[in-house]
Amino acid sequence: MVFEDAHWVDPTSRELLDLTVERVRDLPLLLILTFRPEFKPPWTGQPQVNTLTLNRLDRRERTALVAHIAGGKALSAETVAQIADRTDGVPLFVEELTKSVLESGVPLVGIPTTLHDSLMARLDRLASVRLVAQTAAAIGREFSYALLQAVSPLPEDELQTALGRLVASELVFQRGTPPEAVYSFKHALVQDAAHGSLLRSTRQQLHALIAEALESHSPEVMDTQPELFAQHYAEAGLIEKSVEFWGKAGHSSAARSAMAEAAAQFHQGLDQLALLPDGPERQRWELEFYSALGAVLQAVKGAAAPETGHVYDRARELWERLESLAAFLQVPFGQSRYHALRGELDVALRLDEDLLRLSHQRNDSAGLVLGHLSSGRNLMIVGRFASSRCHLEEGLALYDPFSHRSLAHQAGDHPPVNSRAVLGIVLFCLGYPDQALVQSNAAIAEARKLAHQPSLALSLNFGARLRFRDNEAVGELADELVAVTTEQGFPLWRAQGTMFRGWVKVENGDLAEGTSLLRSGLAAFRATGSGVFMPYHIALLARAYEITGQVEAALTSLDDALQIVETIGERWFEAELHRHKGQLLLKQGQTQAAEELYRNALSLTREQEAKLWELRAAVSLARAWRDLGRSNEARDLLSPVCGWFTEGFDTPDLKEAKALLYELE
Repeated sequence: MVFEDAHWVDPTSRELLDLTVERVRDLPLLLILTFRPEFKPPWTGQPQVNTLTLNRLDRRERTALVAHIAGGKALSAETVAQIADRTDGVPLFVEELTKSVLESGVPLVGIPTTLHDSLMARLDRLASVRLVAQTAAAIGREFSYALLQAVSPLPEDELQTALGRLVASELVFQRGTPPEAVYSFKHALVQDAAHGSLLRSTRQQLHALIAEALESHSPEVMDTQPELFAQHYAEAGLIEKSVEFWGKAGHSSAARSAMAEAAAQFHQGLDQLALLPDGPERQRWELEFYSALGAVLQAVKGAAAPETGHVYDRARELWERLESLAAFLQVPFGQSRYHALRGELDVALRLDEDLLRLSHQRNDSAGLVLGHLSSGRNLMIVGRFASSRCHLEEGLALYDPFSHRSLAHQAGDHPPVNSRAVLGIVLFCLGYPDQALVQSNAAIAEARKLAHQPSLALSLNFGARLRFRDNEAVGELADELVAVTTEQGFPLWRAQGTMFRGWVKVENGDLAEGTSLLRSGLAAFRATGSGVFMPYHIALLARAYEITGQVEAALTSLDDALQIVETIGERWFEAELHRHKGQLLLKQGQTQAAEELYRNALSLTREQEAKLWELRAAVSLARAWRDLGRSNEARDLLSPVCGWFTEGFDTPDLKEAKALLYELE
């Protein structure tokens, strides 16, 4: 299998290539890839991969290549030497310059001195077919006879004769016979030279003709390759048509989770829009593109990345200027997500309130779905679990798969998947672990069924967090999360998957590797601009330090996490941070300080109605009291908490609590 010019690979083809390189390890297959030095292959160092650097041809090789191309035609030793010197060891230049000398029959002093000039000189000598070469170059590196015939002014016999001469010159290669023939330029530089020689006005007319011919002869391409039309219309100077098709291309790529391509295509559309005079019509187009781009960048860059924030800021400015308050409600939704993940929770919650109020005023069900999802997610983060549950369940009840099917692309992920994933965490904290698993499993199953990769990554991330004490389940989800996010290029979720992998290794006894993964994942997570969920991830690292006997490092980490909690108001995991710190101090013999931290944790859990966190805090304090000989107090503390639960009796938390209560009785 030969894969040429890998430096031009698009992200989705690159994903296929990554998978192919991996599979080659177990197949009787030789895969050969060629690429320029600027391409950095990620497979270097893998056992099945060897890298060969192809240097410029040395003098002996240049001379041999000249002789081979010349065949039986005599060239003087001086001419061969000059070709070898002038071409600087570039094989294509050696070939083209030799052919120029042979075709022209003039001394070397009259031959062009650059590869581009040499290619143009050869096209000029093929004057009768130059127009065909230029027309073909406008179509692309590869072109069909049918499309070329549709846009060429030449009669069929003249066209076939011209193509025959191009093929004979070896500037173009042919597969099949007309009218089914497909041609390709020998090298991208040949195509570039032919295309670049067109006058601007001629080039524009030609690209317009090609787009029209494609639309007439291959209408299905409008749906399968809208970017092709966008490129031709851009070259034709038909800006509005180009913008229209760049938008179609971006939405098409996003629909199949090709987020990197979608981002590039929306940017292309915005570049075209910048060529139009400013005004309401252009601004309306910009609002649509910026809104769609923001949803895509949540996956490509991360929802808290500065680039994502800039896009949503511009979208918000346009949204307000155009008074588009009844449309594009995904703009304040995206803004809220950006500010929430950066730790600006007050701003995010205000945006949620505005979104819900506006949606109620307009009786906009889609806006209400987004508003309840955003409110529920952000209220969970600040530890208001009961309110969060109400919003998430209301959003799920309002969601209609038919009328709201476009929300996934507007919001960046499927609202029901997002809502169920977050609801799983909320129900767990509220003390309903069985219901939590039902919601989490439903979120993951739905994301897989939809084959929407951002939604799958999100559901796997929350699912791994929920199953924190089931090492095998966390490991499976973490492996899938890393695989999905590495293939798709989702930095935020990949960083979290890396940390979950690290935690599993720590739990399995691979402390050095696990701690290293936790650190690298935490650094990658910070690099996305995210502020929330940092306390939780720092707590994982603190636990790893504790297991390795680095108690002071663990305490320092927990203090850092608690400082973040106070700074940004992320309180959903605060009780666990106090409890964990209490455990560390208890190991150091600081019983009174540990008891105070346990009491702080209990107070927080009761304020938040977080029964699962309350159970953990009660178990820790009860154990401390038992060891101090205060078993009756310990039993009185733990018994009512255990008695509250109506489900989850097979979970590690309930089993430990019941075992301790049995011991105390």
